[in-house]
Amino acid sequence: MTGLNKAIFGTGFTHYDDPPPDEIHDLHSLADTDRFRFANHLAAWISVEDGQIIDAGYSGSGVMGATTVAIGPKQATFAALSFPDLTQPVQIEGSSARFVQTVGGHTAIPAPRRVKRPPFVAFQAPVVWTTLALTIHADGTSEHELVGASPFPRHWVYDAESRLTAKGGLADFKEWWRTSFGLHTPWGDEESAALVTEVETALEREVAGRIMRGGEKPSYRQLREGELLTTEGAAGAAIYLLLNGVLAVDVDDETVAEVGPGAILGERAVLEGGTRTSTLRALTRAKVAIVQADQVDPAALADISQGHRREEHRVGSGGGAADG
Repeated sequence: MTGLNKAIFGTGFTHYDDPPPDEIHDLHSLADTDRFRFANHLAAWISVEDGQIIDAGYSGSGVMGATTVAIGPKQATFAALSFPDLTQPVQIEGSSARFVQTVGGHTAIPAPRRVKRPPFVAFQAPVVWTTLALTIHADGTSEHELVGASPFPRHWVYDAESRLTAKGGLADFKEWWRTSFGLHTPWGDEESAALVTEVETALEREVAGRIMRGGEKPSYRQLREGELLTTEGAAGAAIYLLLNGVLAVDVDDETVAEVGPGAILGERAVLEGGTRTSTLRALTRAKVAIVQADQVDPAALADISQGHRREEHRVGSGGGAADG
């Protein structure tokens, strides 16, 4: 966030959400405790005869959260405004059925913004939403997809077992604040494509929390699309936490991975002699926190590094290294 909105969050009047859990056991209890802004619970059913789907339908819905604000020692919680769920007709093709559902609404706290008509200020909050797709096959297997989403907040995706599997790669508060109203939403005539990345490991998430909430504050760097964060073979001693955006990990001029928010990067140079083992290239605009090696537990870095040898899984790979 930037400008006045950042200042408001800094006063403690409202707050950033803590990251959601790795598994969701009770969605409604999380909503009751102000743990998320909204959730798109896409659930569906099929009826099968002789290996073919003969009927299908939706059984999930949207869940809007609430926002708690504080004025001095007092707190108040405001419910968000839910829009009607949008469900596309079920597409049944032989042994598969595809379901597409959009949910969302206005966030709880009205937000002032400039408009072109009198009185030239509107207090309506922007709209948040996600559009999810679910394909269920006659044999009981399924796949899910984040089809579209509002530019803000960060969107987290869970599978049928309620386990975290992916997240939105780019959260753009300014774009959301300026444009996510009226016609510029799925309830109008527009959808925003979602950039999805694999989720970081639980250990990376734990280390990220220590970096951002520890004693010594990190410095930050903004990257433009196409800009390099590290160059393979160069000297380097800093560790990076990717806060927003998507980076490509290139080894020997080949992309071996694309990483998103929450990823810890650059640790292999620290552990393996001070030379960058990959080039990190911004696929979108991005923001990273820069941390010195002595601020992070070496054992944790070593464990993270074991999962960052993506180049070893390339077809025909002759070796190399990845993740800086």
